[in-house]
Amino acid sequence: MKQAYVDSNVIIRFITDDPPDMATQAAALFQQVDDGSLQLVVDSISVAESVWVLSSFYGFSPSQIAPILSAFLSNDGIVAADKDELLSALALYQEKNVDFADALLAIRMMKSGIPDVYSFDRHFDRIENVTRIDPGGVKK
Repeated sequence: MKQAYVDSNVIIRFITDDPPDMATQAAALFQQVDDGSLQLVVDSISVAESVWVLSSFYGFSPSQIAPILSAFLSNDGIVAADKDELLSALALYQEKNVDFADALLAIRMMKSGIPDVYSFDRHFDRIENVTRIDPGGVKK
């Protein structure tokens, strides 16, 4: 079976159906995945970029983005070295209304057993098992 990486712009065209001609091409590509003749490798940066474009440019909410990308990643023909982390981060992104990048970092922190993060971003305060420390040194 052939394997290739897929860029976020293909994922976004497929999800948004915009523009229609590119969306049709993306759908045909993903049909090959569904048929089992192609495996697509997705890097975490492509997932992060997809989340960002869908939210910032297309106005999708976390409650729209998370299920769509989770279903996409759950396809057997989609390969990601950190698929479990990505799926967990998408759930956290939706549940806690935090930036996806922060959610992914939090999931990786939990996995590594390092609960502390120096950050000005108060989104981390919403996440259990993560302790945000103001870079000035005061634990919050």
